[in-house]
Amino acid sequence: MDLFDYMKQKKQESESPLASRLRPTTLEEVVGQQHIIGKGKLLYRAIKADKLTSVIFYGPPGTGKTTLAQVIANTTNASFRQLNATTSGKKDMEAAVQDAKEALGGFGRRTILFIDEIHRFNKAQQDYLLPYVEDGTVILIGATTENPYFEVNSALLSRSTIFELHPLSKEDIAQLLDRAMSDRVRGLGALHAVLMPDARDFLADTAGGDARTALNAIELAVMTTEPDENGQIIIDLDTAADCIQRRAVHYDKTGEQHYDTISAFIKSMRGSDPDAAAYYLAKMLTAGEDIKFIARRIMICASEDVGNADPMALTLATSACLAVERVGMPEARILLAQAAIYVACAPKSNASYMAIGKALENVQQVKTSVPGHLKNIHANGEGDVPQAVGYKYAHDYPNHYVRQQYLPDEIINERFYEPTDIGYEKTISEHLRFLKDMEENDG
Repeated sequence: MDLFDYMKQKKQESESPLASRLRPTTLEEVVGQQHIIGKGKLLYRAIKADKLTSVIFYGPPGTGKTTLAQVIANTTNASFRQLNATTSGKKDMEAAVQDAKEALGGFGRRTILFIDEIHRFNKAQQDYLLPYVEDGTVILIGATTENPYFEVNSALLSRSTIFELHPLSKEDIAQLLDRAMSDRVRGLGALHAVLMPDARDFLADTAGGDARTALNAIELAVMTTEPDENGQIIIDLDTAADCIQRRAVHYDKTGEQHYDTISAFIKSMRGSDPDAAAYYLAKMLTAGEDIKFIARRIMICASEDVGNADPMALTLATSACLAVERVGMPEARILLAQAAIYVACAPKSNASYMAIGKALENVQQVKTSVPGHLKNIHANGEGDVPQAVGYKYAHDYPNHYVRQQYLPDEIINERFYEPTDIGYEKTISEHLRFLKDMEENDG
């Protein structure tokens, strides 16, 4: 590196975003992810011993995937190369592999190849890496925000250890904000800025587990706020909310507002009010509520309150629940809105919910025995499997139905499921009445 390159690098470092300047250089500086880098954990031991094998880091943005790769770069004796799949092609990979071969053959030095956004590489590009990962020419570190089991070749997965990174907790984000405000070299400590406690809590909460979002917001707040008469830059709640571009919604994800809002959301869907359902959904999303939690509540409502009046409601809600995990925010809001509005507009029946409630209560109160003709008859190993005496196989009869006792003798007259005449459940009711009429005609 000549003098001009050195000066260019120093200028870039001084002008780089706060999130980049504060990036940890050692494991001890890393905040969060203790389930994989806590002392004694596999990844912690591998990094400390410089015995890392190929890994893939998988998790939402701002959770530390690139940070961990940089920590590894700072602690390993191996050569370190970094590529970004959004801007790199096969020629870049070929050059990295060639350098790795020369380092290994000439100096016996391993090469760690870090590929950010590895899911952006197509199948052919990923396949190119396979033999070099297999023979140890490179140790691969892949980083992806997408589920690697869907987006990374299975052959590459089988040669790597998958580590899932979780969104940072509110406490983790708050710790990073404190570090940013106090660090006079890499942070904002030399600017005499003060982050008010409510603004700190708001940023930590609404960042949604994304450290970069919180640090970008506090940097923007400090850099655009005029000092007061005492020369201090005061970052209050309104300033913090403005810089993170989210309104300070009165909503505590662990307190009464959390339960009140989700209750109103569910009751709005149950009450067939799509406008109210959309509003409470928007309120929860704005406040940073866990999208998986919201999706689960829609799924439950689809079964409990819609039920068989529209069986598609549960199918749609289940699909949305699975899809939001793959898509993430901000697009997940569209999936959640579709599911919530469908459930709100669907015909309603809680007959299935009531049926299982009655049945559970009955099971607790009455001791019963399975009717003899319904019991399982085991084969003795000789000849055909015997049939239970008196059992009638429904498919042998017209309309695949035959009158037969299924409930135990002790509760033979009980009725648990009482379908309504609403939506598809009306069809179910009509079918059950048809079978009942068959019984009476046969009788």
